Amino acid sequence: MRILLAQINPIIGDLAGNTARILQSIERGKTGGADIVLLPELALSGYPPEDFLLLPSFMEAVWQHLNQIVQATQGICAIVGLPRGNPDCLEKALYNSAAIIQDGQILGFVNKTLLPTYDVFDERRYFEPGGPTRVWSIKGESVAVTICEDLWQHSGRIQSTHYKRDPVLELKDHHPSVLLNLSASPYSVSKFNTRLQVCLAAAKTLKCPIVLCNQVGGNDSLIFDGYSLVVNESGLIQCAKGFKEDDLWIDLAKQGSLSSGGERHVMEDLYQALVLGVHDYFHKLGFKRACLGLSGGIDSALVACIAAEALGPENVLAINMPSRFSSPESARDSAQLAKRLGMDYKEISIEAPFESYLTLLAPYFAERPPDITEENLQARIRGMLLMAFSNKFGYIVLSTGNKSELAMGYATLYGDMCGGLGVINDLTKQQVYALSEWINRHGEIIPWNTIRRPPSAELRPNQKDSDSLPDYQILDRVLQAYVEEHHSAEWIAAHYNYPLPLVQDLIKRIHQNEYKRRQAPPGLRVSEKAFSIGRRFPIVQRWVR
Repeated sequence: MRILLAQINPIIGDLAGNTARILQSIERGKTGGADIVLLPELALSGYPPEDFLLLPSFMEAVWQHLNQIVQATQGICAIVGLPRGNPDCLEKALYNSAAIIQDGQILGFVNKTLLPTYDVFDERRYFEPGGPTRVWSIKGESVAVTICEDLWQHSGRIQSTHYKRDPVLELKDHHPSVLLNLSASPYSVSKFNTRLQVCLAAAKTLKCPIVLCNQVGGNDSLIFDGYSLVVNESGLIQCAKGFKEDDLWIDLAKQGSLSSGGERHVMEDLYQALVLGVHDYFHKLGFKRACLGLSGGIDSALVACIAAEALGPENVLAINMPSRFSSPESARDSAQLAKRLGMDYKEISIEAPFESYLTLLAPYFAERPPDITEENLQARIRGMLLMAFSNKFGYIVLSTGNKSELAMGYATLYGDMCGGLGVINDLTKQQVYALSEWINRHGEIIPWNTIRRPPSAELRPNQKDSDSLPDYQILDRVLQAYVEEHHSAEWIAAHYNYPLPLVQDLIKRIHQNEYKRRQAPPGLRVSEKAFSIGRRFPIVQRWVR
């Protein structure tokens, strides 16, 4: 049996465009002699379609476009992911399904059994779990079909829930000759290795190859890395490219030796994920150009590099906005980086508007010394300038704050938090440094002075981040342990030998700044627990105080 894994990049709600991609995949399958063309989960609607699923007109259009796909399957089998109505409707009105289509007919549907409702997933809001498992006779082979999460329970890799059913075990008595899995598995750091282990566990139990076709592309905060793969009991056989559309061909009768393609470079994948996330956010919205404040600091320098690659440097405007507290080195480093990247660069001093605000407010603030108010005025002036360029020239403003700063509220609402996309707001400060050094691995792109200079917002004389924050190594460890792993303050303090009051204060600050993060732009998710999506805590609470 010859199978084409069509790793496509669908756009949510673009039913005509997604149908065209599916039809093109089927045509390539016919040309290449495929018996089966396998598409990703919800390939027809795009994943995740969220509340579009609640619109009757949307679901009617899905079915109409499925009919176009059915007519194109003469001489081939296509397995296509889509949402569809639940005729039994015992609880929810929809199924997350895979249509098994062959020779112009729908042989039947496989309905997703395990519906994740944790982290970034909310599938039980819309879908009813599928019924009993079965296998399909296709081209003389006994073929099992599952959808994404249906593989994961068996591997023991799910920490957030324990389903009552295990579709892999249910299939064991059916003795499939191959298992095909339609996936929309989002990227996070080192996610490929976890996904590989999930497939290997199923292959060892079922004693047959596992063929997984994963979606690729950015959809809002989520980034899908592709890396569709084929494994058998012994290991990885083949792997598609990451972060781009790709066709992966597999001939089950001619399985070759094990592949070494499972080796990933963490920093390279992280960088490509962010580039893809920015590119697709703009492309799928119909925008081309971005602007950002390029301060001379490491965060904005990294965002500039990502934006230049994602959009082309000719489509990125970098604006340096010095104040009386800005160092000459910052302006020099900003100009140098913009020149190296080939992007347009402007320097606009904020001294005049800042002085104007100080004069305006002087009668009202006369009894009070300068404090964070005056610092935030500078950030908000910069935000207004960036938004002015956005309105006048059609740029989307890129926010440059990182996860460590957002956790602590070390950012200014309506100032440096303004924008249409938070590019690195799921990167800790240490990851920002690591990725910046990776960018410079073959030679200086980001000025080494930017990387080595102690980080500073430069909003008051001789300011350093360390004046307001603990060492970033400490802060980032606490973030990992508390936000991603849900450990208690007591556990974190004991495990890392940190003072308990310090850990408690950091956790308190995380929750105190929930209201700020709610007003931040959408951000690209690259960790297991991002602030931008998948983490839900109330603003008003009295558990942590």
